[in-house]
Amino acid sequence: MTNRYNRWVAILAVCMFLSGLIAPVQQKSPEAAASDYNYAEALQKSIYFYESQRSGELPENNRVQWRGDSGMLDGADVGVDLTGGWYDAGDHVKFGFPMAFTTTMLAWSVYEYEEGFKAAGQLDHMLDNIKWATDYFLKAYTGPTELWGQVGQGSLDHAWWGPAEVMPMDRPAFKIDENCPGSDLAAETAAALASSSIIFRDSDPDYADELLTSARELYDFADQYRGVYSDCITDAQQYYNSWSGYEDEITWGAIWLYLATDEEEYLDKALASVEDWSTEGQTQYWPYKWTIAWDDKVFGNYVLLSRLTDDPRFSEAAERNLNYWSTGIPETGERIHYTPGGLAWLDTWGALRYSSNAAFLAFVYSDIVDDAAKQQQYQEFAESQILYALGNNPNNRSYVVGYGNNPPERPHHRTSHGSWADSQNVPDYHRHTLYGALVGGPDRNDNYEDHIGDYIMNEVAIDYNAGFTGGLARMMIDYGEGQEPLPNFPEWVEPEDEMFVEASINSSGANYTEIRAQLNNRSGWPARMGDKLSFKYFVDLSEVYAAGYTAEDITVTSGGYNQGAEISPLVPYDEANYIYYTHVDFTGVDIYPGGQSAHYKEVQFRISAPQHTSFWDPTNDYSYQGMSGSLAKSPYIPVYDAGELVFGAEPFPPEVPAAPTGLTATAGDKAVLLEWESVAGANYYNIKRASVSGGQYTTVASTNSTSYTDTDLTNDTTYYYVISAVNSAGESDDSAEVSATPEPGPAPSPPTTPAGLQASSGDGVVHLRWQVSLNAEAYHVKRSTTAGGPYETVAEYVADTSYADTDVSNGTTYYYVISAVNAAGESDNSDEVSGMPKEGEPGVPPSGDLVVFYRTTDTNATDSHVRPHFNIVNSGERDIVLEDVTLRYWYTIDGDAPQQFHCDWARIGCGNVSGSFVPLAQPVTGADHYLEIRFDSSAGGLRAGEETGEIQARFNKINWTSYNENNDYSYDGTKITFEEWEKVTLYVGDELVWGIEPE
Repeated sequence: MTNRYNRWVAILAVCMFLSGLIAPVQQKSPEAAASDYNYAEALQKSIYFYESQRSGELPENNRVQWRGDSGMLDGADVGVDLTGGWYDAGDHVKFGFPMAFTTTMLAWSVYEYEEGFKAAGQLDHMLDNIKWATDYFLKAYTGPTELWGQVGQGSLDHAWWGPAEVMPMDRPAFKIDENCPGSDLAAETAAALASSSIIFRDSDPDYADELLTSARELYDFADQYRGVYSDCITDAQQYYNSWSGYEDEITWGAIWLYLATDEEEYLDKALASVEDWSTEGQTQYWPYKWTIAWDDKVFGNYVLLSRLTDDPRFSEAAERNLNYWSTGIPETGERIHYTPGGLAWLDTWGALRYSSNAAFLAFVYSDIVDDAAKQQQYQEFAESQILYALGNNPNNRSYVVGYGNNPPERPHHRTSHGSWADSQNVPDYHRHTLYGALVGGPDRNDNYEDHIGDYIMNEVAIDYNAGFTGGLARMMIDYGEGQEPLPNFPEWVEPEDEMFVEASINSSGANYTEIRAQLNNRSGWPARMGDKLSFKYFVDLSEVYAAGYTAEDITVTSGGYNQGAEISPLVPYDEANYIYYTHVDFTGVDIYPGGQSAHYKEVQFRISAPQHTSFWDPTNDYSYQGMSGSLAKSPYIPVYDAGELVFGAEPFPPEVPAAPTGLTATAGDKAVLLEWESVAGANYYNIKRASVSGGQYTTVASTNSTSYTDTDLTNDTTYYYVISAVNSAGESDDSAEVSATPEPGPAPSPPTTPAGLQASSGDGVVHLRWQVSLNAEAYHVKRSTTAGGPYETVAEYVADTSYADTDVSNGTTYYYVISAVNAAGESDNSDEVSGMPKEGEPGVPPSGDLVVFYRTTDTNATDSHVRPHFNIVNSGERDIVLEDVTLRYWYTIDGDAPQQFHCDWARIGCGNVSGSFVPLAQPVTGADHYLEIRFDSSAGGLRAGEETGEIQARFNKINWTSYNENNDYSYDGTKITFEEWEKVTLYVGDELVWGIEPE
C-alpha cells in the first residue's frame, strides 16, 4: 500500500502533456455496448472483494476459502478489543479514515440504488459487508471523546510479505481524543454510521438506533474538538494524510445525520460549515478539479446539498466539477486529461478509483438535475468510465480481478498471493483469485502491466471499489434486466499440498541410515500457524528380526542438526509384520508461512543397528521410497497437525487399538495422578473425567505418555476417570473406571541455605553466582555496604542461580548474601562475599575459551537478505553472562538505505536477542559496516561446556535492494553446516575473545 493521493504528480503530468513531453498513443477503445456485460456478476464479485479484506474472527458464513481468523490480538496493546474491520489494501493495516469513507460510500450506494442490489440478488451480501465495518467502528468508538483510528504500523506491516493469518509483527493501535482530536476522522466515522443507520432502518431498527446514537456522539466530538486526525495519528501521514483538512467532513457528517434524522439542526450545521470550504487555487470557485475520495468529500457535499436545498451554488459547483470530468467547462474549456482509450485520468495512484468515484457522483446527480441534456451528458460519462474498467478499453481487458476478459492475475495483495517465503516472487503465481478487486489501472496513455510488484497499476484497496460498487448497482438497474449472478460462487478450489516433509539421505552405512528432513508449512487455505506439527518415519524391521535382533536393538538419535524436534524411539505400528515408526514431533515450535526460515524446520535423525552388524537394509522401509541424496517431497512420510493426519499416507490402515488396562489413580493435593499400561498401536490417549460414577465423561486432556496428572482440582471431591487409546483408525473403548479424592498434602520442605556464593567485579557491575539449593523455587539477593550487614534486599525471586548487580558505584566495596525461598518460607542467608567494581575492568569473570560457529542458509550472494546463523560455545572452565557478550558480523552495505534486523529463531529465545548496525568510520577490506548482536539479561548465563544453540539471524534494507555478499568479510557461501569461523568476532565487554577483525 502506498500514498495514493498526490495532486502534484497529477499536475506535473498535465504540464508534461501540454508541453509535448508525453505524446498520446493514438488508440481507440473497441466498440462495446453497455448490455455486453453481466452487471449482476460484476456486482457480486465487487461485494465479495470486501469479504476477502476482513480482519478478526470470521463468521460461519465466510465464503472466502483461503481466509481465516486474523488480527486476533488487535487492540490488546491498549486493552481494547479492536478485532474486526477491513484491511486497507494489499497490506494489513486497518486505517480508520479510508475505511469509514468506504463504508459511507457503500451505504450511499444502497441508499440510492437498493433496487440494483436486489435485482442482482446481492442486497443481503452488501448489508452484511457494511455491517462488518460498522460493527468495528462501534468497537473502536470507546467514547465519548475517544476513537481508535488505526491498528498496525505502516513500516512494520509493509516490510513483511505474507498472509494475514500469520502476521508476525506488532500491531500497535492509535487513537484520537480531546487532547489530540481529529475532526475529519470522527466526522467521517459519524457519516459512516449515520448513512448505515438509514439502510438498516427497515431490517434491523434496533441496530440502526445503535448506529445513530454513536453517530450523533461522534459528530459532537468532531464539531467540539477541532483538529486534523493525521496530526495525531502521525503514522498515517505517509499513507493517508488529511490534505484537505476537516472542513469537508464537518459538512459531510452533518448531511448524513440530517438524512438519517430529518432534524433541521444538522442541515443548519452543514450549511454553516460551507463558509469554511476552500477554493480552487486562486479562483472564486469551490474545488472542481478533483473528485470525491477518502480525503475530500466536498464533491459529494455539492451533490447532496443540491438535492436538499434550493441554493444554486451547490448545483453550479456540482456541474462545474462534473463538466470538468466529462465534456469540459464551457466558460474556460478546462477538462480532465483523457487517455486515448477514453479513461478520465486524474492521478497516477488509483486512476480507475477516481474515475469510478466521479462516475458514481455523475449517476447520482443525473437523477437530481431536471435538464434532459445534462442528464444524458452525466449518465453517458458515468457509463463510459464503468465500461472502461469492465473491459471497453484499448487493451480489451477487464481491470477487475476474476471478471471479464483477460483480467489482472497478479494484484499487489499479500494474502491472495499466498507467499510462504516472505517474497513477491515465491510462488511465481497467485495461489488465490482476489475476485472483484478493482486494480489501480493504466497510466495516462492506457499502458498497463499486470505485475505484483507494480503497486501503482496493480494496487487494490477498499476505497478503490467504493464508488465502483455503486456505479455497478446503477448499471444493473439500467442494463441488467434478466441478468443473474454466478451460481455456486465462489467455486471450491482444491488446495495445494500445504504441510509436508521434504527428505533426503543425509548419510548411510552398513548399520545405519541418516535422514535429513524439512517439515514444511506452506498453508494457504487458509494460512495457519503450525505449532503442533509432527511426522512419522516408518521402517520395516523384517531383516532385524531375521538376524535374531529386535526393535529394542535399533536406536534413533538426533543427527548433527535439529531445529527443535523431539525424536521418539521406535514405536510399534504393526508388530506382526515388523512395521515400526519414529515420531518426530515439532510441537511447540512455530512453523508458519512467514519467511524463508519460518516456513520450515529441519531435523536430521539416524536409525542405527548395533555396531559391527551388517544386516541393516533401509530399502524395504515404507518411508524410504523415492529417497535420494536430494531433498524431495515424500508422500510416504505422513504429517500430522495436533495428531490429525494432514499429508501423506500411513503404510496401511491399522486396527483400532484395544482399550487401556491397568488404570490406577493416586490422589494428591488438588491433583490426581493417573497411570496405565501401554497399548499397542496407540498414537495417544484421551483422558476422560466425570463427577459421577459411570459418566457422562468429558475429555480433559490428551497425551502420548502412559501417565497424566490432573491438576487444579477441588480437594475432598471425588473424580471418576476412564482412558481411551487413539490411532489414525479411530478411538478404542474406554478403560475400566477408577476414582480418586484429592486431599491436602504435606507442607513443602523449607529450602536449604545457598552454598558456593562467588562474586566477580567489573566496570559498574558485580556478578554473583551460587549453587542450586534443595527445595528452592527462587532466591533473594541481599546487599550491604558494611561487612556483616545490615543487608538490603536488592532483587527478589530471582529464578536463576546468577545475578548481575548494576546499581553500584565503582571503587566501593559491596557485601552480599543469598537466601532461598519457596512456599514454606525463606532459608538462612548464605555465607557473605564481597566485590568492588572498578572502572575499566571487564564486566564478567574470565571468559574461558569462547568459540563462534557459523553457517549460512542463503547461498545466493546477491539477493535482498543476509542470513547468517551462529552458535556460541563455551569450551572453557568458567561460566559467562551472555548480557556482557557481543558478536559482530562484518559486511558491506552496498547502498545507503536503512536496515532491519530479524531474529527468526533462537534456542535461547529471539526475545533475548537484538541486533544493530554500526557503520565504520573508515571502511576496511570486506566491510564498511558490522551487525552487532547483543543479548539481554533474560538470556542468562552460558556455563562451562554449554552452547547457546543456533541463533538464526537475518537482515535486509527497508527498500529491499540487494546486497553483494561475495566481497563481505564474514560471508562464506560454502559453509552450509556449522563450522568454526574466525571472521565473525566475539567480545566480552570490550575485549576481543574470538575471531580476527578485518583490516
